[in-house]
Amino acid sequence: MLNTLAMFGGQDMIIVLVAILILFGGKKIPELMRGVGQGVGELKKGMEEGQRQVRDAIHHDDVTPVAPVAPTPVASVPVAPTATSTPNNPPA
Repeated sequence: MLNTLAMFGGQDMIIVLVAILILFGGKKIPELMRGVGQGVGELKKGMEEGQRQVRDAIHHDDVTPVAPVAPTPVASVPVAPTATSTPNNPPA
């Protein structure tokens, strides 16, 4: 497409502009350009909104860091059995 635009010279562009003027008339061209300008403005707003959403998603710290929990020390002293009743040894 870039090559196609490069083939148009100054005279060709003038001919195209005169043809547009004849087809649309002098009163319709400002309305047409206003519509094109609004469309470009909406496109820019949409692009900025999309970029902002991506930037917020990347930089958003949703998760707060939690300090690591130290493991509970295990007792090195053996625990003596207590005098509780068990199904095999009923209380006396």
